[in-house]
Amino acid sequence: MAELTLNVYKKGEETPAFTGDDTNGVQITGLAAGTVVAKGDYQASHTDPTGKLTESDKVDVDGFTVKQAQAAAPSNVEATATDDGANVTAG
Repeated sequence: MAELTLNVYKKGEETPAFTGDDTNGVQITGLAAGTVVAKGDYQASHTDPTGKLTESDKVDVDGFTVKQAQAAAPSNVEATATDDGANVTAG
């Protein structure tokens, strides 16, 4: 049997907002950092891409909080000695 499609719906909607598969998962995107998503705000189901099986029941996706993005680490860090320490630059 072909791998099933994993669908993620916004609660109450009939069209999947995001799709993927069980192996690679589904990426929910477009949420602002710090957004708190409650259990059930998104629901998941399986569909059969061959059409041999009907769509599964929807189940609630666990809640989560979107992580705050992290600043990039500095690169090309250089220190130039001064009379009483150093001047540190990054590029």
